Amino acid sequence: MIALFGVPVLAVAATGIAASAPNKAHGQTQLASNPPAASQPTAAQIAGSVANNGDGIAAIVNDTPISNYDLEQRIALFMATSGVRMNADILKSIREQVLKQLETERIELLEIQKNNISVPASDVDKAIGEIETDNHLTSDQLKKMLGDSGVNMATLRSQIAVQIAWSKLVQDQYGDRVHVSPDEVDAELARLKRDTNKPRFHIAEIFEAVDNPEQDAKVLKDMSDLRNQIEMGAPFSSVARQFSQNPSAAQGGDIGWVQDERLPAELDAALKTMHPGEVSQPIRSSGGYYIVYYREREEPAGTKLPDPSLQASNPSGTLPLARVLLPIGPKPAKDLAERAMKAAQILQEHILGCERLQEVVSKVQGTQYFNLGTMRLTDLSPEIQGALAKTQPGESTVPFESSAGIEIIVRCDKPIPKVQVQQMPTHDEVEQQIYGAQMSVIARRYLRDLRRDADVETR
Repeated sequence: MIALFGVPVLAVAATGIAASAPNKAHGQTQLASNPPAASQPTAAQIAGSVANNGDGIAAIVNDTPISNYDLEQRIALFMATSGVRMNADILKSIREQVLKQLETERIELLEIQKNNISVPASDVDKAIGEIETDNHLTSDQLKKMLGDSGVNMATLRSQIAVQIAWSKLVQDQYGDRVHVSPDEVDAELARLKRDTNKPRFHIAEIFEAVDNPEQDAKVLKDMSDLRNQIEMGAPFSSVARQFSQNPSAAQGGDIGWVQDERLPAELDAALKTMHPGEVSQPIRSSGGYYIVYYREREEPAGTKLPDPSLQASNPSGTLPLARVLLPIGPKPAKDLAERAMKAAQILQEHILGCERLQEVVSKVQGTQYFNLGTMRLTDLSPEIQGALAKTQPGESTVPFESSAGIEIIVRCDKPIPKVQVQQMPTHDEVEQQIYGAQMSVIARRYLRDLRRDADVETR
């Protein structure tokens, strides 16, 4: 059996998940064997103070308890994986959001238990492998990152197991009711062919339902808080996995490529005002609020690609550069240096050239921005010259250590626009997209009905 949030629910075969509830010692998270210095509290210790700590009860869902320990671990998991610098207001908001998500997951969990759904350990391993790939981490690095924050690996595995089991439950309950006929696929392919003069967007989503009008303002505030955390450096995929209520949460919110004017009107209108790499404000649409991450764009078929020979050139041996510095000094403590490097790696993912660089840097407390102007490469250190040699126009170096702290050098020369021209999807891809969209609607309705019937007491 696997204990999910303290309740053994998923019966599995010998090859299935073999895990137990996270260890507890007097209500405190059991720390890794090599915790950070005592002067630096772990994420779990900070989360424990916010979660009210101990073995008390944070909420009761249909007569089953969610303990403060469950809540503590999930808050700490978000803190460990988001990279957001916490303060009292943020922690209070996160507590409310995490507890609400735990209540929703408990509702799903009880329905999973009722229907005897099992999840093989290999499915959880595969999902964790995707998280490691997305975040450029090895398995050992992920375990160390969680352990150093006082987070038990079972907490992450449990959350993923519920997501997988819920998707499987919806599939088992309603999958045979969704029939995508060959005629539907052919009609969609014909429409796509007619619309090849329109762009396509690769997007990801975070969704939170509004089940009744009285919830609207609260859900909007919660989604605005999540959006602020993304702006402060939390990876979109981490936030989506923790908080999104759509099935796409299991894929970090990714829903793939969508044609222009094929999303709900409110989302389409927002995308038309955005650029690749941007994250929308919360958008009210059918059923609730969305936050949309506009990842990439494909131009209509037949779009002429830019001529590389037209690339603007700089005087020989010079480049316009900017510098980003996390000032931790020449000999910082090891744990401080590791946290600063992780923060710099997250920050680098949000850097898209120099146009909005100062604005991006200003959102990360304590980080400094310098416009270096046009620099002669020979005036730079050999290390920086070598790092710049691995970049293209508009790109940044990987974060590196210097006597001042952790630095990133950004090239401000304009790159050739990266233009992708769309290709027609296959018959199978279109069939899967139609099926997935219909199942997503069914999953939302299923969960909405369960929530309406649930008895939830938040403490």
